[in-house]
Amino acid sequence: MDRPPTRFAWNGAVSLAYQVCGAGASDLVYLQGYCSNVDMNWESSYLSRFLRGLAAHARLIVTDRRGWGCSERFTPGHVPDVDTLTDDILAVMKAAGSERASIIATYESAIVASLFAATYPERTRALILIDPQITYLPTEEMPWMPSVARWQEQIQSIRETWGTMDWWDAPPDGPEREWFARYARASVTPGGLAAELTSYLHTDIRSVLPSIHVPTLILVDNDRFYEVLPETGHLMASKIPAARVVEHSSRGGPHFHWYGRGEAILTEVRRFLAQIGEEEASFDRILATVLFTDIVDSTRRAADLGDRRWRELVLQHHATVRSLLARYRGVEIDTAGDGFFASFDGPARAVRCAMAIVEAVRPLGIEVRAGLHTGEVERIGEKVGGLAVNIGARVAALAAPSEVLVSQTVRDLMVGSGLSLADRGLHGLKGVPGQWGLYAVRREAERGAADALTAPA
Repeated sequence: MDRPPTRFAWNGAVSLAYQVCGAGASDLVYLQGYCSNVDMNWESSYLSRFLRGLAAHARLIVTDRRGWGCSERFTPGHVPDVDTLTDDILAVMKAAGSERASIIATYESAIVASLFAATYPERTRALILIDPQITYLPTEEMPWMPSVARWQEQIQSIRETWGTMDWWDAPPDGPEREWFARYARASVTPGGLAAELTSYLHTDIRSVLPSIHVPTLILVDNDRFYEVLPETGHLMASKIPAARVVEHSSRGGPHFHWYGRGEAILTEVRRFLAQIGEEEASFDRILATVLFTDIVDSTRRAADLGDRRWRELVLQHHATVRSLLARYRGVEIDTAGDGFFASFDGPARAVRCAMAIVEAVRPLGIEVRAGLHTGEVERIGEKVGGLAVNIGARVAALAAPSEVLVSQTVRDLMVGSGLSLADRGLHGLKGVPGQWGLYAVRREAERGAADALTAPA
């Protein structure tokens, strides 16, 4: 995967840098906390491998938040509020053409990601938080957080050593130590970072967490690094409905997630997104009754009538069928030539609609056959598909002129409907395993004749 080009989204007059890579079926927006520069991300063999791993299973949208990296910088006198940073995510998603995405965020960016998920659940497919922060200072629930005095020491250290080889949190001696110093300088200025920490020091989003109702995965480092403690992740999970926590170790190396824990995190993210995909696929499967109709001997009738008269007849037929679908609350799925494919949320209503269609087209001088089956169908946009649809089509193909033929599943669901059925025996359906019991719906006249034959003398 080549390094993706850097583009800019706009929130008012503020430019927000982002990149798009990968071509997965779903979108994943990555908000990297602490250090972030979309251009320099790819210079680290570890971080670039992590990004490519994310992009292997999703369309990855990487962005620098306002004030960082290639996005608009802020000065020590102007630090935006978190609501503005939340709006920035929407601006980036809009520019990248993303209607709905999973959000993956690290460190302090988890604050913005969590607010976004709570505020825009319709735009958030899932939430993935790595070593998240939800507040900076100690509370009764979070006594492990650093004190104000400890943060003041940290802010002073930022002013004195940020972006140098003396920065206290730089990786140990190795090929990336010099790169990380440049990366820190390219991420944010010392004054900007000091101002941001000072401005956000009293931020606390604990009260927002119960409002997050999207699937949530929290990944924590159990090596207990400064404010990045597993206790925070577990507390978040206790407040976010159905959130799950997974712990990994940095294995004694740099605590940044893309180093020693990178592959383990990617494995969990891939598994999590796959589970969501499977769950969403089940949401698109519904129980429905499918109806297929077509005009009997349409080829011969078309030849007898000629093109113009046949076209007029087909238009009358279509208008008749559509009016009855509307009456019986059927949904037209497709029209192929002179046939209809529709779905219903109730089998009895579908059968009554089929019977009405058979009777309504007789005055037009034509007959139709109809077949119905009830089963689980998969919604594909405005269409439906799956084995149940194939069975419905095969049942219709076996129906006689002016006959409404249904599967045994439909018959079993119509108990108490008042409709009468005649057994048509077992049949093999092309491409469908097993033998299927089929039943013809009796019209009123047929039912009366059958009752007279079976009445006692």
